[in-house]
Amino acid sequence: MRNAYKEAGVDVEAGYEAVERMKKHVERTARTGVLGAVGGFGGMFDLSEWKRFEEPVLVSGCDGVGTKLKLAFELDLHSTIGVDVVGMCVNDVLAQGAEPLFFLDYIATGKNDPSQIEAIVKGVADGCVEANCALVGGETAEMPDMYQDGEYDIAGFTVGIAEKSQLIEKENVAVGDVLVGLPSSGVHSNGFSLVRKIVRDKQLDLGGVYPGLDRPLGEVLLKPTRIYVKSVLPLIERGLVQGISHITGGGFYENIPRMLPDGLGVRVDRGSWKVPQVFTFLQQEGSLSDEEMFGVFNMGIGMLLAVRSSDVSEVLELVEDAVVIGQVIGEKGVKLEG
Repeated sequence: MRNAYKEAGVDVEAGYEAVERMKKHVERTARTGVLGAVGGFGGMFDLSEWKRFEEPVLVSGCDGVGTKLKLAFELDLHSTIGVDVVGMCVNDVLAQGAEPLFFLDYIATGKNDPSQIEAIVKGVADGCVEANCALVGGETAEMPDMYQDGEYDIAGFTVGIAEKSQLIEKENVAVGDVLVGLPSSGVHSNGFSLVRKIVRDKQLDLGGVYPGLDRPLGEVLLKPTRIYVKSVLPLIERGLVQGISHITGGGFYENIPRMLPDGLGVRVDRGSWKVPQVFTFLQQEGSLSDEEMFGVFNMGIGMLLAVRSSDVSEVLELVEDAVVIGQVIGEKGVKLEG
């Protein structure tokens, strides 16, 4: 029998196969509160299980991966992109003091390749396991003529829960609070339009190993976003954190002020942490100023905490790779010193 939909470019059977391939990865993310199974018209989560919260607040976030996807297409590596989309979303709700509960993804592609979709969703499941949140649903849309063969876009949505009294709000941050930085895993998922321009302009080989880099450039750039949930949530539960900034697009200059009350700023000691070599490499190849680098990239600090000076030693004990990098000051702006 003629299949008019397939002739139009949509392979429903491939979609069914992709869903079957996903199921084993989705099952790995199950946690208390999940109801039903993937495949329904909506993902369900039972909040009645969360009786420890006296005044529960739901915190939601959504995000994508941006043009980092273009490198994944070029290298035909898709298993880490899912981790990125989870990290971008759960780190944002964590910055408000929330524990991620569940996650949904949206994948749009020009042609449904079940093995490619499986690789992407495996990454999503890996990220959800790392964040201890359940993958409860999503959508895979085959959209011929919208995307080139082999290309796709991905976005994610997450919901977390927080005790109202433990929400991280900028009004809690005060002059004298200490800035504790948590290292990034690399470039994460921001600034890739600039990264790709540098690669293109300098005709860099994504398969090449350049001085200072321990693996091929493409692998270094595709290293997935670090997920901070397991490191930071215990600090929030102990009341050790006053402010949190997830350092994403806009770097230090845009993101740090988002956690500060009006009129306050920060002083950052640039010599207090080791900047990953990938940033030095990009700065040299792109002939970029320090101001441009700190205004675009995370520069090795993926999440920043504002902590009372009396709590710093406990925070450093609980998070092994945390480092003190500065202080909140009474003058507006982000001042880089050293």
